Amino acid sequence: MTTLDDIAQAAAPHHLATFGMVTGAETPEGMSSLVLLGPKEPGFWPAFTASPEYADTAPDAMDRWSSRVIGGLARDLDGTAFFPFGGPPFQPFVTWARASGRAHQSPVGLLVHDTAGLMISYRGALGFGHIIDAPAPPPNPCDSCATRPCLTACPVDAFATGTYDIATCKADLDRPENDCMSKGCAVRRACPVSQSYGRLDNQSAFHMRAFK
Repeated sequence: MTTLDDIAQAAAPHHLATFGMVTGAETPEGMSSLVLLGPKEPGFWPAFTASPEYADTAPDAMDRWSSRVIGGLARDLDGTAFFPFGGPPFQPFVTWARASGRAHQSPVGLLVHDTAGLMISYRGALGFGHIIDAPAPPPNPCDSCATRPCLTACPVDAFATGTYDIATCKADLDRPENDCMSKGCAVRRACPVSQSYGRLDNQSAFHMRAFK
């Protein structure tokens, strides 16, 4: 049967990493294990921009890349692919992320991951009909973060109320002093775990353009 190491080895050439695993009641119907996949850094952005999906300039390049690559992994590993796009209805990736024990609610409310920090993103997941063994998840990185720079990093305090004020955030993105469009969200960048993740500014800018 497929193991977590099998999945990690198959995903690595595509610069994807296993970002957590879910078992039990939170898995989709018919699945006993669900393995979440996200960008493996450094290296994901150069790999993606060398892909045919990025080169053809058609819409939704990263979603199409994810469908091809993770769909291929599902076929090769005898699993089932799930994606955070393509709805409605949408798959409950936030619920799955929390259930994995490797993503937690940060002080600003965004999910924080033990490896990717606030730069966490999921490109898809692989479901299997058998239980896959996995090590215990590491602790919430926010528990050992003394300074919590995420709380003061936003140039317009879009998280001041305890929830993300998207309208306030978007209204400030065109201001010359705001570098979130070119480098990614200042709050996400401030996280110490994010800073050790190796995500390139160009990748963050790509996602910010899609967000705006």
